[in-house]
Amino acid sequence: MSTPVETLEFQAEARQLLQLMVHSIYSNKDIFLRELISNASDALDKLRIGALVDKDLDADIDDLHIEIEADREQRTLVVRDNGIGMSRDEVVGLIGTIAKSGTAEMLRQLKESQDAAASKDLIGQFGVGFYSTFMVADRVTLLTRKAGEAAGTRWESAGEGTYTISDAPDAPQGTTVTVHLKPKDEEDSLFDYTDEWKIREIVKKYSDFIAWPIRMTVERPGGEGEEATTEVVTLNSMKALWARPKSEVSEEEYKEFYKHVSHDWTDPLETIQMKAEGTFEYEALLFLPSQAPFDLFQRDARRGVQLYVKRVFIMDDCQELMPEYLRFVKGVVDAQDLSLNISREILQQDRQIQLMRRRLVKKVLATVKDLMTAEDDTKYRTFWREFGRAVKEGLLNDFENQRAILDISSFASTADAEKLTTLAQYVERMKDGQEEIYYMTGESRSMIENSPHMEAFQAKGYEVLLLTDPVDEVWVESVREYDGRKLQSIAKGQVDLAAADAEGKADDAERDQRKEEFAPLLGWLTEQLTEQVKEVRLSTRLTTSPACLVSDANDMTPTLEKMYRAMGQEGPKIKRILELNPEHPLVTGLRSAYGERADDPALPETAELLYGTALLAEGGELTDPARFARLLADRLARTL
Repeated sequence: MSTPVETLEFQAEARQLLQLMVHSIYSNKDIFLRELISNASDALDKLRIGALVDKDLDADIDDLHIEIEADREQRTLVVRDNGIGMSRDEVVGLIGTIAKSGTAEMLRQLKESQDAAASKDLIGQFGVGFYSTFMVADRVTLLTRKAGEAAGTRWESAGEGTYTISDAPDAPQGTTVTVHLKPKDEEDSLFDYTDEWKIREIVKKYSDFIAWPIRMTVERPGGEGEEATTEVVTLNSMKALWARPKSEVSEEEYKEFYKHVSHDWTDPLETIQMKAEGTFEYEALLFLPSQAPFDLFQRDARRGVQLYVKRVFIMDDCQELMPEYLRFVKGVVDAQDLSLNISREILQQDRQIQLMRRRLVKKVLATVKDLMTAEDDTKYRTFWREFGRAVKEGLLNDFENQRAILDISSFASTADAEKLTTLAQYVERMKDGQEEIYYMTGESRSMIENSPHMEAFQAKGYEVLLLTDPVDEVWVESVREYDGRKLQSIAKGQVDLAAADAEGKADDAERDQRKEEFAPLLGWLTEQLTEQVKEVRLSTRLTTSPACLVSDANDMTPTLEKMYRAMGQEGPKIKRILELNPEHPLVTGLRSAYGERADDPALPETAELLYGTALLAEGGELTDPARFARLLADRLARTL
């Protein structure tokens, strides 16, 4: 006997959402199958839990699974599970109504969004995955029976504002969703959702690690003179490596999984596995690559780890779980308590996501520290060579982990031309009486080592860190000290090695006398070079060069100034300080000449040449190279 069919209307917001779905605002239509499989997986989970809690539950739990059935001729795709199922009231409540708050605001944002990725996130935000079937369907039929109940329910809709519902006495336990596919269009000309390869592709990408088997009956062509046969295949691996103890997973399995998630053909440098239990549970399987990707420093590079919720793939490159300076870390994070349809907007504000991020970052940095302190530090040296420049970006904005980043950082140093050094190692080697960690930034090691600024440090045996990465110019401005020792640029501010030298203090009276002797020359040079420098003073950092240019303690370095200009950020030109070596014959000769004939017209040219040679010695650019070359040629001619 036929059962009466009742026609009901969707809730107003649901009707609006259906219209948006039908008109395909969401470009990635593959998501509909992910949503149906996720719903089926949830139904199986609920039945398993229900059977454990209620020993009297009349339900078959012997072979819990998900089944996909495709019919090209009928243009239908069926997703079936034998899970918990739904009662009639649950069908009306869960499918006919959007019960989540904020739906009206979501619909407004969806209508205004012109970005496909943003549309995807907004749809996912409100848990409306079932409605995504109407992106590909003319009609959807749902047949369900709740475990333990005798009769089932049949639901059907074309997504046009109404749906029909009726009793289904013979419905099997669980839920069957039949998607009556739209006719193929030009957009989908390369595939059909009934194609076996397309179904396999979607399952592999989104649902491979679901704990329940996803099965499909496929046809295999027979040989010559033989009939075609059918077989039931399982489409998903059900192998969530991150959920298995490390002792049960082979290195080869980890390597293959890394290549799958990273699209890298090399083996990973290190595997990181962690599990958090308690009020908020998640599992993570992360990898440090063995080589940097070609796009590591490109703005549009892929970054972030994959996010799963209960083994269901949610999104690639989840940037909210890993800071930008660790963008090279690959892997999977599987959370147990997040919504399956969480969006990027919610991720940025979610307290649990922030907590996960903090723990993941600390684990990654701790792993690198372990590589550094290992008896064989080959892996660490490889890591730092490939990713050190990116990691140092964290010194600019991750203040919580700034010390940890400094601890794992290595730098070139004058102590060893072949080997990098850590800050801790530098501190251990500091001379008695030395209070500061000396460094200098520059374009290359050779340029720094040959800089006039290095002369006194080399002569007195003080170690200097040689910082040549562009990011070094920036982070040293925000990191003031390490282990209580101030970081001091040897090209900025006042540097008095005599005062730091425990072997002998400089004679203050002698220095004061020298300043008094040179005061007239310094004042005259400051006036002559007023367009180029803010001050001319005597130097304690020079031993062989006549002069050098230094920045004031709080001023921007020329290299950093140049970097900002390259980014289109023009600022006022910063004048520097010209320091003179009072022991150099050119400087002592200039002092004598100025004292004897202050009005000599050749003296201003000498001042100009002195400034120019100091600028060239540090790799700077002359404002008027032709004039400098002419002055130098004339001066050389007079000596012949």
